Amino acid sequence: MEKTTTTTFSHISTSLPFLTRTYPFQFQLLTSTLSFPTLRVSTPLRTNCSISDDTVPSSGTKVAATDLTLVVRKKAAEVSPELKGTSIFLVGMKSALKTSLGKLLADTLRYYYFDSDSLVDEASGGAAAAKSFKQSDEKGFYESETEVLKQLSSMGRLVVCAGNGAVQSSTNLALLRYGISLWIDVPLDIVARDVIEDQSLFSSFEISTSGSYTEVSDELGTLYNKYKDGYATADAIISLQKVASRLGYDNLDDITTEEIAMEALREIEKLTRVKKMMEEAARPF
Repeated sequence: MEKTTTTTFSHISTSLPFLTRTYPFQFQLLTSTLSFPTLRVSTPLRTNCSISDDTVPSSGTKVAATDLTLVVRKKAAEVSPELKGTSIFLVGMKSALKTSLGKLLADTLRYYYFDSDSLVDEASGGAAAAKSFKQSDEKGFYESETEVLKQLSSMGRLVVCAGNGAVQSSTNLALLRYGISLWIDVPLDIVARDVIEDQSLFSSFEISTSGSYTEVSDELGTLYNKYKDGYATADAIISLQKVASRLGYDNLDDITTEEIAMEALREIEKLTRVKKMMEEAARPF
C-alpha cells in the first residue's frame, strides 16, 4: 500500500499534464486532454412569459427558459470585460445545482469548467484509488489536493467547482484568493436528496451514501459543520433560500439554474467594480 501511495502522489503533475504547463499554451493542452461538457440548454422547471431586459423578475413571475438563458448570456457578456479572465471558484456542499451552475457560468463566460475533486481522483488513478490513497496516507492525499488547486489557481478563465479540500487549510484558502470565490449555499435537505439520487456525488470516504435519507442528512450536517467556516471566507454567498425569497418562490425547486446564475453574475459584477475602485483609489495623483 505504501508503494501505491508514493507512486500516486509523485504522479500528481504527470497525471495531469494539462495543469503543469504555462500560459498561453495551457488551453490547447486542456482541450486536447479532456472533453469539456457544455451546457447548451437547461431543463427548465417553469415556462411561461418572457422578459426582454437583464433583470430576473420578482414576485414569482415566471419566465420562459430560452429567454432567461439569453438574459444570462447578456449579463455574462457585460461582466466578462471587467472580469478580465479572473477564475471563479465555487465552494460549498456538493449538489446538482452547484455542478450545473458551474457549467452554465463556464459556458456563458466562455471559460473552462473543472471539478477539483474529479481531478484529484484522476491524478490518483480513479475514485477507488483516491479512497485507498487517503486511507493509507491522509497527509499525502491532502497535499495532492493542494497541488491540484495550486495548478488551477495559477491559470485564468476557469470556473472550478472546488471540493471541501479547498477550504480546509489556510494554504488552500489563500490559493482561492487568486480568483473570485462564491459560496453556493444549498439547503442540506436538497443536498441529501441529490445524494440519494446520485451516490457518486460524494466520495465514500466523506459520507456513507448507502444509508437512508435521515442517515445521509445527519452525515451531511456533520460535514457542513466541519467546513462551514471555510465556506464563509468566500467573496460572496449565493443562498438558494434568499434567492427564492427575493423572487417570491415558496418551493425551492421552482428556482432555475439560470436564476442562480444571474445572482452569481451580479455578485461577480459587484466584486469586480469594488476591485476597480480600490485600484483607482490606490493610484498616485
